[in-house]
Amino acid sequence: MLKNQYLIQQGEEAKYEFLILHGIFRVFYLDENGKEHIVQFAIKNWWMSDYIAYFNQKQATMNVLCMEAGEVLCLTLEGREKLALTLPKMEHFFRVKLTNGCLSLQQRIISLLSSNPQQRYEEFANNYPNLIQKVPKKYIAEYSGVSRETLSRLYSGS
Repeated sequence: MLKNQYLIQQGEEAKYEFLILHGIFRVFYLDENGKEHIVQFAIKNWWMSDYIAYFNQKQATMNVLCMEAGEVLCLTLEGREKLALTLPKMEHFFRVKLTNGCLSLQQRIISLLSSNPQQRYEEFANNYPNLIQKVPKKYIAEYSGVSRETLSRLYSGS
């Protein structure tokens, strides 16, 4: 994948779930005003997709963008189901992976609702230690739900 290449774009079919072999990816939603809302960053050995669209075979409401040149493996829903049916260990793997993703998403929602900007920044730093220097600060601010100025104060203080 090339930098700034989309794997999924809003309005298109989300045919695949992706396993990242290397690179940095951003999963985000664009609202009706064009404001970007980052849902997830994804790095090596992480899985990503627009899961609502992927599992329901609908048009995507999320975008997946390559931020740093990378490589991914693609898995269709049909392929995923075949693997799960023929290899029970794969079914277990997919269930554990999905459960962990749900837990992580729930924790992110709780953090956005109840944490202060400093706590959210620290959580980002803990969850994505390798990204602090690689991802533009504007995206870290977006992900953390703070202004770029607030992030600058937090970043310089850590």
